[in-house]
Amino acid sequence: QVQLVESGGALVQAGGSLRLSCVASRSIFSFNHMGWYRQTPVKTRELVAGITRGDSTDYADSVKGRFAISRDNAKNTMYLQMNNLQPEDTAVYYCHAWDYITNYWGQGTQVTVSS
Repeated sequence: QVQLVESGGALVQAGGSLRLSCVASRSIFSFNHMGWYRQTPVKTRELVAGITRGDSTDYADSVKGRFAISRDNAKNTMYLQMNNLQPEDTAVYYCHAWDYITNYWGQGTQVTVSS
């Protein structure tokens, strides 16, 4: 059973920065794709940023130029650097991984941005 554990969520002021981390219980090199999703009580879960095994990345239009996704295979960890945070970025952020067979999800970490 693969576990994904997120950390780094916090309350920050608009314009601030946070870095989220997602640590996997097995080698992340085994995952074809990893990503960060976010969800609020009034919006469905949406992909914020994704990264492939080959380090190709993609971003939601709303975060391009502000967020950066990366992965450290040696540490079995994926990161999301979030800069210039805005109140609309407030959500629970979830780590996701896919290995061609199974989708894995973390438990989520809360990010709250005050205006």
